[in-house]
Amino acid sequence: MNRSAVRDFSLFAIAWPIFIESGLQMLMRISDTFMLSRVSDDAVAAVGVANQIIQFAMLAFNFVALGSAVVVSQYLGARREREIGRLTGSSIGVNFLFGVFVSVLAVSLNGPLLRVFGLDADLFSLARQYLFIAGGSLFIQAVLTATVAIIQSHGYTRQTMMVTIGMNVLNIAGNSLFIFGLLGFPKLGVTGVAISTAFSQCVGLCVNFLLLRRVAAVPIPWRGFVRWQKDHVAKVLRIGIPSSAVTMSYSASQFVILAWIATLGAQMVTTKVYTQNIMFVVMILAASLGRGVQILVGRRIGAGERDLAYREVFVNLGRSMLLTLAGVCVLALVRKPLLGLFTHDAAILSLGSTLLLLSFLLEPGRNFNVILEKALQAAGDARFPMAASIAVTWLFSMPLTYLLGIRLGHGLLGIWCAFIVDEWLRGIILFIRWRSRAWEGKALVRGGESKEAAL
Repeated sequence: MNRSAVRDFSLFAIAWPIFIESGLQMLMRISDTFMLSRVSDDAVAAVGVANQIIQFAMLAFNFVALGSAVVVSQYLGARREREIGRLTGSSIGVNFLFGVFVSVLAVSLNGPLLRVFGLDADLFSLARQYLFIAGGSLFIQAVLTATVAIIQSHGYTRQTMMVTIGMNVLNIAGNSLFIFGLLGFPKLGVTGVAISTAFSQCVGLCVNFLLLRRVAAVPIPWRGFVRWQKDHVAKVLRIGIPSSAVTMSYSASQFVILAWIATLGAQMVTTKVYTQNIMFVVMILAASLGRGVQILVGRRIGAGERDLAYREVFVNLGRSMLLTLAGVCVLALVRKPLLGLFTHDAAILSLGSTLLLLSFLLEPGRNFNVILEKALQAAGDARFPMAASIAVTWLFSMPLTYLLGIRLGHGLLGIWCAFIVDEWLRGIILFIRWRSRAWEGKALVRGGESKEAAL
C-alpha cells in the first residue's frame, strides 16, 4: 500500500455502514418480537426474558472482538500484514473456546438461570425451549463477533453491512416458515425463532469467513486456530478486557438506575423506555462514529504517525459532534409525533418531550465521551478510560443520580440531568488525557520506521 491509501479512509465512509449494520442487528431482534406477537404475548415475553441472558453473553464476547480490532488496526498501520493471519487465528480461536464454554453453561444451567426471573410454569417452559437452542448456538455468535470486528478493521465495513442485511432476510424468512407454517413447515413457535436466528448467524459467519479470506486477504493457517501465540493473545486481552469492562460497568449502572426508576412508578419506567427507544438512533450513531475513529487512530498509531493521530481525533470529534446535533435536531422537531406512536398518555408525552429536548445536552456529551474513549483504546491506552469510567460512574454519577432523581424528588428530569453531567465529566477527563499525549508510549506495535510509513 502507499501513503495515499491512508487518506482514502474517511470517518464517514467507515462509520455509516457500521451505523446501518448496528440498526439491522437491532431490527433482527425486533422482527422476532413482532412476528411472535402474532402467535401470543406469552411467546414474546418468554423470548424477551431469555434474550436478557443472551445479550449479556454477547457483551462478554466483545472483549476479544474489541481487542482484536485495535491490535489488527495497529498491525495494518505498521505494515505487518504477515502477522495478521496468525493474530486473527488466535483471536477467533480464543473467542470460539469462550463461546463453547458459555454455550455449555447456557444449555446445562438454563433452568436455574431462568428461575431468577420468577416466571410462571408456561412462560418458563417456553423460555427454556428458546434458550436451549439460542444459548447452545452462542459459540457461533462469539466467532461471528470477532470475525466481523477484524474485517471492519481492514476498512471493509460496507461488506459486513451487506452480510447483516442478508442475515435479516434469512431470519425473517425462517421466522415465517417456522412461526406461520408456510410451505408445509411445522409451526414451532419460539423454538422455530431460535432455529431461524441460529441458522442465519451460521450462514452469516460462513460468508464473513469468505470475506476475511478473499476480500480482506487474511491468510489464516488452520493450526493458527488452535496454536495461539501468547504475544498476540496478550495484546488482544490488554485492550479487550479494559474496553469490555467499560461496557459491562455501564450496563450494570443502567440496570440499577432502572430499578430506582421503578420505585417512581410504572409511568416513569414507560417514559424512560419510550424516550430511549427514540434516541437509540443517535446513540447508535455515536457508537458507530467512535468505532470509525478507533479504526483510523489505530492505523495511524501503528504507522508511527502520532502527530497525525492526535490532530485527526480533534477534527473528527468536531465532525461527529455536528452529525450528532443534526440527528438530535431532527428527532426533537418530531418528538411529539414519535412519542405518539407509542402512547397517548398526556403525562408521558409531556415528560418524554422534555427529556428529548434535554438530548441537545446529553447526546453531544455522549459523543464527546465515546470518541475520546475509542481513540485512547486505539492508541493502546485502554486502562485509563476503564478506570476513569468506572470511578466516575460508581463514585460520583450513581450517587448524583440517586440524589437528584430519588432523594430530592426530581424524578426522571433529575436523573436525565445526572446523565448529562456523567457523560460530559467522563468526556472532559478523557479529553485532558488525550491532550496530555500520555498515550504515546502505549502502542502495541513498533512499526513504521518513519512517519512516512504507509498503510
